[in-house]
Amino acid sequence: MASRSRVALALRKARICSIPSSRPLRPLSQIRWQSTASTEDAEGVAKGTTGASKTIKFTSETYPEIKRDSRFAEISQDHVKFFKELLGKESAVIDGITKDATDDIEPFNGDWMRKYRGHTRLVLKPGSTEEVSKILKYCNDNMLAVVPQGGNTGLVGGSVPVFDEIVINMSRMNQIRSFDEVSGTLVVDAGAILEVVDGYLAERGSIFPLDLGAKGSCHIGGNVATNAGGLRLLRYGSLHGSVLGIEAVLPDGTIVDDLSKLRKNNTGYDLKQLFIGAEGTIGIITGVSILCPQRSKAINVAFLGLESYEKVQEAFKAAKGQLSEILSAFELMDNQSQYLVQQVTKNKRPLEGDHPFYCLIETSGSNSEHDNEKLQSFLEDVMEKEIVSDGVVAENATQVKNLWGWREGIPECLGHWGGVYKYDLSIPINELYSLVEETREKIAKAGLMGDTDEHPVVDVVGYGHMGDSNLHLNVATRRYDKKVEKELEPFVYEWISKRNGSISAEHGLGLAKKAYIGYSRSDTMIALMKQIKNLYDRNGIMNPYKYI
Repeated sequence: MASRSRVALALRKARICSIPSSRPLRPLSQIRWQSTASTEDAEGVAKGTTGASKTIKFTSETYPEIKRDSRFAEISQDHVKFFKELLGKESAVIDGITKDATDDIEPFNGDWMRKYRGHTRLVLKPGSTEEVSKILKYCNDNMLAVVPQGGNTGLVGGSVPVFDEIVINMSRMNQIRSFDEVSGTLVVDAGAILEVVDGYLAERGSIFPLDLGAKGSCHIGGNVATNAGGLRLLRYGSLHGSVLGIEAVLPDGTIVDDLSKLRKNNTGYDLKQLFIGAEGTIGIITGVSILCPQRSKAINVAFLGLESYEKVQEAFKAAKGQLSEILSAFELMDNQSQYLVQQVTKNKRPLEGDHPFYCLIETSGSNSEHDNEKLQSFLEDVMEKEIVSDGVVAENATQVKNLWGWREGIPECLGHWGGVYKYDLSIPINELYSLVEETREKIAKAGLMGDTDEHPVVDVVGYGHMGDSNLHLNVATRRYDKKVEKELEPFVYEWISKRNGSISAEHGLGLAKKAYIGYSRSDTMIALMKQIKNLYDRNGIMNPYKYI
């Protein structure tokens, strides 16, 4: 890590908050630490917290305007018999049709935010692409609606049923098929868990080009189907660029054999791109070929406090200019988000005192001495120019993980009080935080935010990927309340539309944003999407009631 004496020397020259100060940029070892990382129980509440557990209201009750499509058949005992004979293993079929399996099926019916809940009585877990093909062909022939499901970590209700759709869960297809250490080409089943795959790659000196807070549960297939963005997009780009090939199954059972391992293949339409971000509406991804870069040997993380959003922008500009090729993450967090994380975890915060904004900067490269020098130079510069007010630097891998915990721990901690309204938005960077301020003011003015149970809203917070102009506007609530929703929607979407932003930067559309796609897409583009949907899924059995 950067020399303490040199960083301290730079800080002795700086005036922090217009007051002379000799306080050094502290190594993280001076801070008492506990990791904020925590797992979730079946109710989606962080273990070790006192988050209110509750029964999830059925989506069909929350959205009474959505009616079950009368074209779809109801599941019969004959249908169940077919699937049991096909899949063989008892564990591959969770049958709530011929017997009571409520407790076993419930985790597949509800999302982890406790906002969406379906009525499925049948869960299928195929073990091969061929089994997926036979399942979908049978469902298509018999007009049985289905919902593809991976780790069920989505945030827009896209991976759970609305009514009695059959859940096709991909957890049994979890094998790593091959990895070429020279080219970095990985071929993996759709049901492989992201953290497991990244661990496998780490042992071979490579890295998966995607990192998410839900990496311990989410599936690679689900990541691709939702075009997940995550924490490494600044460095490695989106999955549209990383994915080399896809194996998928269409509703009629056709296997799309496009599992190319080539970086260059300019022969006709690049059809795999249709499945990236399609959220299981035109088929089920069963396998993915993806390019995985070399894992960086030198990782550095700094956690900084700043006094205004203007200072955050200055810091980001300086980081891009001075860290450039080694900059791998630049994450933004407001003070409200960090306060709520501390309230839930009871951990000591990395910096002394409060700052309106915090940034987590990560660098990754191959030469530790070179990277340390560049990071040190950057930190000295932003401190001397009074862009940054205070900061700490991680000294080892454990401390790197702990600092990341203050960013990655935000989503689960916000759910501690009951629920969260989540907005995943792309906004021109100069106005990125203005939406948070205006939303907070709007909610407060409506009398919906306060410290007592009579107020449904706990707080309005903003955090996200500064490097991607991607804001996560989150409204932490004690309960989901229509009064809150009326203040938020369509206000948030109208605000985004006026600035030519996107109502979904990386979470997708699902059920939550289907009605609002027009705020980001023209009528022409929506019509073209519907043509693609109708071409591949004429009966509409794939993940109905969502997307478009």
